[in-house]
Formats: sequence, C-alpha cells, structure tokens
Amino acid sequence: MTAQKSGALTVLVTGASSGIGAEVARQMVAAGHDVYGTSRNPDTVKDPVPGVTYVRLDNADYSSAAECVAAVGEVDVLINNAGESAAGAFEDTPMDAVEHLFAVNVFGPVALTKAVLPGMRQRRRGTVVMVGSMLASFPVAFRTNYAATKAALKGYAMALRREVAPYGVHVVTVEPGTIATGIGDRRTIHIGDDSPYRAEYETLAAATRANEDKGISATAMAKTVVDAALAEQPKPLYARGNRAPIVFALQRLAPRQLVLDLTARVHGLARIRP
Repeated sequence: MTAQKSGALTVLVTGASSGIGAEVARQMVAAGHDVYGTSRNPDTVKDPVPGVTYVRLDNADYSSAAECVAAVGEVDVLINNAGESAAGAFEDTPMDAVEHLFAVNVFGPVALTKAVLPGMRQRRRGTVVMVGSMLASFPVAFRTNYAATKAALKGYAMALRREVAPYGVHVVTVEPGTIATGIGDRRTIHIGDDSPYRAEYETLAAATRANEDKGISATAMAKTVVDAALAEQPKPLYARGNRAPIVFALQRLAPRQLVLDLTARVHGLARIRP
C-alpha cells in the first residue's frame, strides 16, 4: 500500500457540489481532513456534503481564485476538479465557445494553482491534483476542444511537477475514463442541423451515452483522486476506467495510428485511414 500523509490537512476541492468533486470532498471529510469545496453559488448547493465548507469560485473569473484562497487560508491539498464537458463538430464550434472552454477547464485551474503555490512553496509542502480525462491521452473525433483542454492541463501538470519539486510540492494528474455521473446531460453540444458531420456525430454520441451508462461510479473514481492526493510520493499520472492499465500499455507499444483507430472504434466510429 502506498504511504499516505498523516494528520489533518486543509483540502480545497473545486466543483464539489456534484459528481466526482462531491465524492472526493465526502471521502476527504471521512478521512478526518478540513475540507473546503467550491461552487459558483455556494449558497444554492442542492446537496451539500456534511462537514464541507463551501466557498465561491468561478473558473472563468480568474480574480475569484485569489478571493477563494484568501477565504480558505493555508491550503495543503488542491484538487482542480471543476470543469465543463463539450462535444460536437470542430467546424461548428464558434471561437467564443472554444475560448470559454479553455477558460473554465485550463486557465481557471491555472489561476487557482498560482494562488496556492506561494504558500505551499514557503511551507515546503503541498499537493496539487489536476483532474483531467483519458481523452487527453486518447483523443477522439467530435471531442476535439474538450480533449485539447485536458491535454493542456496535463501538460501544465507534467512540466510544473519538476519546477516545484525542490520546494516539497507535488503535482499530479488523474485521468478518469468513462464515468457514470450524468455528465452527458450537462455537456455543451455544437453541431449544426445541416452539418455534414451530423450523422457521424450522432453515432459517436450514442456510443458515448452507452459507455457512460456502464461507466465506473463517481465514488470509485473519487477514491483514486483521494489516494493520489494523499500519497507521500505520488506518481505523475493516475488513470482509472476504460481498462486503463491495458490501454496505456497499448499506447506505449502500438503504433499511434492503431491506438487512434481503436479509440474511434470504442466510440462507435469506423476505421478510416487518413
């Protein structure tokens, strides 16, 4: 078993009002930690997790990152979980939607990480967890912008990991596979009624719905996030779901085009040689 940090820690979990974030917050409270969870509207969280203090954070409002950290105080563990899901045709997605997705999924977590790092560096301890997606490692058609945001977040984490290591700070990426959290019902879709891509997009959307219906639970995924966050010497990358150990091994051994073809097939798309 991996050694874990001991003693009560101050944990900040973004997007803690539902899904993986709520389950991470719940498990952190159960482990005896002081947990703060973020929401754009803390006063209107429908099912607050007992023991969690909710604070305001809007990933698209970078100034709210500093305000959030000022309200919480010293942060030992930051879990950047909040984000939005998106799908659709690349051509059909307007640039303002692309910019918004990057603001929420990338630049917001970057701003919050920048806000907690000075304190972690000065105290010479801390862990930052970026909750990404296996689509960062295995991108698929019609999830272009979402996959790009998660790949950017992974790139930040992998590079930052060495930058802050001399100060006792760990940076970790966790990549969930398909999760049964109902996120598909909240996904932003950009596909025109007369789009030439519509038929293939609908094929992918149907396969995605079926995969999500049988995906792993938020509780199971949250355990991986918590284990990564509390590890004394965390690995750079944790992944769970979609047969992660097998597919990551395949990624290392197989030609890239084969991996892309298999990823497309899992999402219902036929193999087409570019």
